Amino acid sequence: MNENKQIFSKIGFNYLLLALIPILFQIIFVNAISLIDFNLIKNTNIQILVSSLTNYILVLPIFIYLMRKIKSVTIDKNGIKITQLLKYICIAIVFMMIGNLVGNIITTFIGNMMTNDVINPIEQLIENSNIYINLLIISILAPIFEELFFRKLLIDRTIRYGAKLSILLSAFMFAIFHGNLSQFFYAFLLGGLFAYIYIETGKIIYPIVIHACVNFYGSVASLIFNSATTNIAQGAGMANIADIGIIAIYMIVLIAALFIGLYEIFAKYNKIDLNDSKKEVYLEKPLQTVFVNVGMICFILYHIVTILISLNIIHI
Repeated sequence: MNENKQIFSKIGFNYLLLALIPILFQIIFVNAISLIDFNLIKNTNIQILVSSLTNYILVLPIFIYLMRKIKSVTIDKNGIKITQLLKYICIAIVFMMIGNLVGNIITTFIGNMMTNDVINPIEQLIENSNIYINLLIISILAPIFEELFFRKLLIDRTIRYGAKLSILLSAFMFAIFHGNLSQFFYAFLLGGLFAYIYIETGKIIYPIVIHACVNFYGSVASLIFNSATTNIAQGAGMANIADIGIIAIYMIVLIAALFIGLYEIFAKYNKIDLNDSKKEVYLEKPLQTVFVNVGMICFILYHIVTILISLNIIHI
């Protein structure tokens, strides 16, 4: 195995450990909680808090230690205007809608073929958890840690192979890491966008902010919107004025974001200039070098099995 394949193999194994180490932590926490009160384990909010603690906070220092063994490159810092940031948020919402639509169509098709429903884990999680938990975990913590894991720590170590390769790898690993088809497609599109923004700016804060806005829209804002529509369906008269206002604001923001996002995508997609100034290594067979190695194969196979389990194709 040549030097470059070894680097990507090491990256693959590191991200496999990023998936496996939290499972060990979760086993420890679940057993400890069960000793206190077994019913606490069944509480969705407790499950989310334990998952966040193990998947993000506890594993971060371990993962940083592993990734620091791989050479990194500092990306030049560039600021962007607030108007451009808002445009990126609109593009992200469009990508989320498109990816979510594709994911739902494919999972519904698979579910019909198998004559059973394929559960969307993120929708189930959002609907069954407290809105404040969604705000804290999904809208704040998840964007911070996921951007550190899949943009900052990954791209700093792959940008020397070129922006295109770095963006593709970041998007793919971010998507497949979710472990289900429902999220794979929009996570791939968003992961690519966040990677592009990080490479263009060199500042991880921008992808974090955009990621947070998208997650807020998909979790907290959508819950408030659904609650308002339910109230209107069940109520009548003046009591629903606030709910009507919530629905109106939600729809206005959504429609405006879709129009702006689509315009930015179709009007400027051919003007995108990927910053390859940091490219130091030219790979003769880039995809083979990146993906056909022991570490990456193990990482991909593990998550394929996870996806098949989520589709009820494999039973455990």
